Amino acid sequence: MVLLCDPRIAAIPGGDDGDPLVDLREVPELRLDGRAADAAGAYARVRRGLAERLLAAQRLLPAGLRLLVIEGYRPYDAQLAIFTGYRDELRRLHPSWSAARLHRETSKFVSPVEVAPHSTGGAVDLTLCTEDGVELDLGTVVDATPEASGNACFTAAANIPAAARRNRRIMGAALGAAGLVNYPTEWWHWSYGERYWALVTAAPRTRYGPLPSI
Repeated sequence: MVLLCDPRIAAIPGGDDGDPLVDLREVPELRLDGRAADAAGAYARVRRGLAERLLAAQRLLPAGLRLLVIEGYRPYDAQLAIFTGYRDELRRLHPSWSAARLHRETSKFVSPVEVAPHSTGGAVDLTLCTEDGVELDLGTVVDATPEASGNACFTAAANIPAAARRNRRIMGAALGAAGLVNYPTEWWHWSYGERYWALVTAAPRTRYGPLPSI
């Protein structure tokens, strides 16, 4: 399992093709949840190429199922706050951990800011729901931490119900076929065009780089 703290991620050449942000509140074909909403509406924005691939993935889902997008773009300050908050929580729980292990364990839940997929607009947190907006069981809540969930948040986790594993496979098959890649410690996190995507797909450079705050 390659984590976002792996030096190979930071070593990938960066580039940005200028793909604009799209506001998913203006894309009626996609269902957007408001639990991560912020005053500036950053949560609702993703790069155009990602939005197109989300639409393609949704068309591949079985009848009656929809993608439920929770968060897209995340500004640097918000990313830093989540990283330091979880790191500090782990430090309190595991005071004997070295700084290196603390950094690694933190990155299982949230990316270091210097390589953060969400801050490029090329990543999205999402789940599945019915046509009526009822969320399906995918084993844990979105944003469950490895610490709290006993690693059930890992995409390939075995310690979840069979129905949840099936739902993860359904969602993953559609998103993967549309060109997105998953971060394996977070079943809900998928991306396109940023550094993790570049590593997984062997792309020579990123399509998307970090964006300034909205």
